[in-house]
Amino acid sequence: MIVVEGSLTLSGPPDNLAMQAMQAMVTATRAEVGCISYSFAVDVLDPTVIRIGERWETRTALAAHAKTDHMATWVDALKQIGVAGRDLAMFEADPEPI
Repeated sequence: MIVVEGSLTLSGPPDNLAMQAMQAMVTATRAEVGCISYSFAVDVLDPTVIRIGERWETRTALAAHAKTDHMATWVDALKQIGVAGRDLAMFEADPEPI
């Protein structure tokens, strides 16, 4: 399993445009083959920080995600929203035993 964790720092708290863009990105990504989980969350102590959590079955699924139309739309939306910083890390992990 591939895990991506990190954050985006926006130039200001997310407005309606930002929230709509995030909702669209999460909805489309969760429907992708190989996506185990995908989420954005506003940090309760700093609303300019958006926490990102992703889990993918394989690196191939994650690579395919980067080439989707909704990823291109998200990248364009980020230009309008205003990103002051980004911090993401990718890890390989064993799935939780059942």
